[in-house]
Amino acid sequence: MKKQAYDLVIKGGLIIDPALGFGREAHLFVKDGKIAGIENDTKAWRKKIDSMPDDMVIDATGKIVVPGLIDMHVHLREPGREDEETIISGCQAAAAGGFTTVCCMPNTFPAIDNQETVKFVLSRAESADARVFVIGAVSKMLKGEELAEIGDLVKAGAVAISDDGDYVQNPQLMRCALEYARMFDIPIISHAEDQYLCADGVMNESFQSTRLGIKGRPAVGEVIAVLRDIKLCEFVGGRLHIAHVTTAGAVEAIRQAKAEGINVTAEACPHHFCLTDDMIGGKFDTNLRVNPPIRTKADVEALVEGLVDGTIDCIASDHAPHAEEEKDVEFDQAPPGMIGLQTTVGLVKTGLIDKGYLSWADAIRKMTQNPARILNLPVGTLKVDGPADITIIDSDKKWTVKKKDFRSKSKNSPFVGWKLSGKVSQTILGGRVVFDGK
Repeated sequence: MKKQAYDLVIKGGLIIDPALGFGREAHLFVKDGKIAGIENDTKAWRKKIDSMPDDMVIDATGKIVVPGLIDMHVHLREPGREDEETIISGCQAAAAGGFTTVCCMPNTFPAIDNQETVKFVLSRAESADARVFVIGAVSKMLKGEELAEIGDLVKAGAVAISDDGDYVQNPQLMRCALEYARMFDIPIISHAEDQYLCADGVMNESFQSTRLGIKGRPAVGEVIAVLRDIKLCEFVGGRLHIAHVTTAGAVEAIRQAKAEGINVTAEACPHHFCLTDDMIGGKFDTNLRVNPPIRTKADVEALVEGLVDGTIDCIASDHAPHAEEEKDVEFDQAPPGMIGLQTTVGLVKTGLIDKGYLSWADAIRKMTQNPARILNLPVGTLKVDGPADITIIDSDKKWTVKKKDFRSKSKNSPFVGWKLSGKVSQTILGGRVVFDGK
């Protein structure tokens, strides 16, 4: 490497970048907001780095250095519900969780179904602590009746389309959406729950829902929706991404579709592979009320298997803030959703890596390289001249989830009090430290 001045040096961490096939201890150099180089951890380089001013060196010895994490499924609530979250507060939570890129879902008020709202979100995000990419709506006002102007959404900057929160129940509308999305080479992200089978259900339909007297959302509602969308994708030839997969049947359907060469990808959320529906009884914690619902142990095992064998491409939080008073009601009256940006890394480490299911490289791939590939994002790697978006993780750090530490405006997490392993120590966005572990 030619002798030059750097703005920032990350010293001595274990650098893991699946996109580059890189996984060894090295030093990472940043200049003008970009990755300037990676050098092996030699005595000569250590000596040079030790002579640099302290304020331009981050000592990552004993830690893991990875590309800035990407969360492709986040609800930032702005515009319309700034009491629950804003783009600024949501991105602060993202930075604290190690995410330098978030993709915001369109179920805002008004919905992100037009150019003006896309531009508004992107404008508000310019000063945020994470990069924000916009997912536009499939249908106008998310009503599932008339297609949004997909070309206009893409022109304004949308990287995908979705009616997340609702299933696109009309198969003809979904077919047309897939055809338009194919024209613009963007994926459709499907919230795959048949509305008729799942209507008014608030937890997984199972022995537990019967025992508790709570109306359920049956697993078959997800499976049928996934199968329909896969067949439409096969027919049209577009790109389909299944959001927050929860059932063994859906995992198997996606696995088979991939084997047949159908262009389908999928994500799983930490709450779906760490929690089971038998946890709802007792306290009836409304923070466990999510759509799709928390499922059975067998479903969790299937999700983990899907993550291990690559059937499930990505890990996403489905960060869904809600005001405290909205959750402080009876279980079946609470809105669905929980926050997740600051707990994802710890849950992945504790629930998947520590149990031997995934390596760090496997997990990081599902939160960097894969979402970047699916959404055609120019991030997710530490390649030279690319954006200096970097996450440093203290992989063995033990910590307890505390409500007071949440940067989100909302605090609705069922993981408060959980003891986790693996914590983000620094997050760097475009060469700027946006979270320093405090």
